[in-house]
Amino acid sequence: MLLSRLRKGLNRVSDAVRTQLWPLPTFAVLIAVLLGIGLPELDRRIDADLPDSVTAYLFGGGASAARTVLDAIASSLITVTALTFSLTVVTLQLASSQFSPRLLRTFSRDRFVHVTLAIFLATFTYALTVLRTVRDPTEDQSLFVPQISVTVAFLLALASVVALVLFLAHLVREIRVETMLHNVHRAASATTRRVLTQRDGGDPGGPVELPVPPENATSLPAGTSGFLVSASEDALLAAALDADAVVLIDRYPGSSLVAGTPLGLAWPASAGSFEADTVVLLRTRVADAVTTGFERTEDHDVAFGLRQLGDVACKALSPGINDPTTAIHALGHMSALLCQLAGRDLGPVLLRDEQGSVRVVLQRPDLADLLEVALTQPRRYGAADPMVLGRLVTLLRELAWSVQLAEQREAVSAQLDRLRATVTAQDFDPAERARLDHLATLVEQALVGRWVPDPAAW
Repeated sequence: MLLSRLRKGLNRVSDAVRTQLWPLPTFAVLIAVLLGIGLPELDRRIDADLPDSVTAYLFGGGASAARTVLDAIASSLITVTALTFSLTVVTLQLASSQFSPRLLRTFSRDRFVHVTLAIFLATFTYALTVLRTVRDPTEDQSLFVPQISVTVAFLLALASVVALVLFLAHLVREIRVETMLHNVHRAASATTRRVLTQRDGGDPGGPVELPVPPENATSLPAGTSGFLVSASEDALLAAALDADAVVLIDRYPGSSLVAGTPLGLAWPASAGSFEADTVVLLRTRVADAVTTGFERTEDHDVAFGLRQLGDVACKALSPGINDPTTAIHALGHMSALLCQLAGRDLGPVLLRDEQGSVRVVLQRPDLADLLEVALTQPRRYGAADPMVLGRLVTLLRELAWSVQLAEQREAVSAQLDRLRATVTAQDFDPAERARLDHLATLVEQALVGRWVPDPAAW
């Protein structure tokens, strides 16, 4: 239980470092303070002994010139930092209003932005810290100009100028919708490779037979409210073995949990019933094994990328934006992700004991669930646009060519029937209707392993 809570804490810290703007700049500021204190001390010890070949490349002005340089660096860098932060906020607002609020996490974890802010704030902090050490000659103190320290401040200022230019170029690229879609696709593809194993191939002959909960199965309530981020397989299996139970978790990453409501069921692995203490301990351990958060993340949620792309497509199809081309591009990325997912082991995860008996069942979306997430809303909001419907049918054709399992082909066929019903309900002209009917026929041919060339491909 302690290890589970420690793991949750480490996951939260890791997520904060990756997705929030402040950790890396804060660390850079601390390093800058240490350098601003340490380098002047180094100057006190070695400046007088440096050879001319070295001092020729170091700052050679007096105390007044050093103060002017450091003051100029500090004042300009804080202005540039404010500008950078303002541009970042504007970009976040644009992504949220124009495309989808779910894209904000993609921007907030942009390492380029983190590094740029870290350079700017570190340079500002370092210049201020070194400025306090510059001394004019008086009766009480001697002249002190930290040559190395001021030179380092100058180099950091040059690095900040380069970082500003690169940041502006990066920002221009990042706010393009093609880049946003690519970033979502890349993150979702990485999640698929990390979370789901590659299927060996072939049709296993039907769905996996799962344990059926008895009527008197014990409910397992969620410990906290939020989105299910992950569930520790090792912790759940250990809890099931210690309680001699079978545990079924019927929610998967991305599901919304409410504290106190069931997230699964448990029942004795052998005949009999649980003791009261066993039930309390099992519920506590299962709740500790499940991590929740206030937002969905792509760490273990294989459907999150499809949700993001679907949101972009729906936003583009809204009357206030009316950008069907962006919706079609988003559907193209969806198609690539679904084809990748079709080649992975989807459906529930079964954890077994040493004798091979199933002890833990972790529900996970299958291809039918993922198709529902990906297609339902774009089909509804793009129902009046034959180009959008055509891309949806083409998506099914591409997926039909990639699937190998019978239940996956059935899921594609079911979605095709729903698309046909949508087309039938629309007021399209004969040419548009004929084109969509032709595309639907191509899907049926792909389902039986035939790929017919289509000269008028969308």
